[in-house]
Amino acid sequence: MAAPLDLDQLTTFIAIADTGSFTRAAEEVHRTQSAVSMQMRRLEERIGKALFQKDGRTNRLTEEGERLLTYARRMLRLNRETLAAFDDASLEGHIRIGTPDDYADRFLPEIMARFSRSNPRVELSVACEPTTNLVEHIRRGNLDLALVTHDDSKGGSEPVRREPVLWVSSANHTVHEREVLPMAFGRPNCLWRRTACAALEEEGRQYRVLFTSFSATVIATAVLSGLAVSVLPECALRPGMRVLGEADGFKPLPDCHIGLMRGHTGQVEIIDALARHISESLDNLSVPAFMEESGNLDFQSAFLNSRAKRLRPGQVMNGW
Repeated sequence: MAAPLDLDQLTTFIAIADTGSFTRAAEEVHRTQSAVSMQMRRLEERIGKALFQKDGRTNRLTEEGERLLTYARRMLRLNRETLAAFDDASLEGHIRIGTPDDYADRFLPEIMARFSRSNPRVELSVACEPTTNLVEHIRRGNLDLALVTHDDSKGGSEPVRREPVLWVSSANHTVHEREVLPMAFGRPNCLWRRTACAALEEEGRQYRVLFTSFSATVIATAVLSGLAVSVLPECALRPGMRVLGEADGFKPLPDCHIGLMRGHTGQVEIIDALARHISESLDNLSVPAFMEESGNLDFQSAFLNSRAKRLRPGQVMNGW
């Protein structure tokens, strides 16, 4: 029977992958650089493959190293969850988190599942509201954490993920070709709405706002029904949507950042634990993607594949 992998070696391996440096990784795992190098030699001997290749002063993962990284993260996560399940002193309490529903469908399942497995005694309450409402809830002490659309001009949140913002229409309709473009947007203070309107006005494109709602479901329904064009972060795209690009007369929009906002409600240990799970989950999650040449989307596989290719203008999310 083959000997099991060493979790300490995997911890160091992940630190090197994340920092790109044996020296910085050694600082993170509190070992000497020579000890880190020895650990990696032993890990490569155990795997039987080269895991690193030099790129100037940076240590990049080989293809085999990339494969191992996925397994290593899973193994360490399972190790933490196992220890937490038998820890009588594990975190216990109630924590309130808020997020816009644009992000909820895509991100909450992974966040909640990971956190609940590691902290089975913590009760989670979730509120789905627009970013502006969530910011106010944080200020009033109604929420412990909020996942919001980060606005550089206002601050207050820590960016944890970058998302492309895309023009979208129905794959089965040509509403985007109308002379006066019907639009479906969030409320007037929505950052994406302001950005999209500014872009349309700069191009001299005529438009009218046909639907206004803070509900991502309402906006998606208007788009999928062929009633309007909208702008959505890539994570919020639905099957049956088409991404519009410059060939369709729509110039690229700036990316948005998803930010994490902390309340001042006490429970610092629980808040820190959930914030860490959110950051790790968003870092590991992929986005909707298309298979190479066929144009057909394996929806489940694309969501699980962290190296899936991003959508390109003109591509269609098969489905509804």
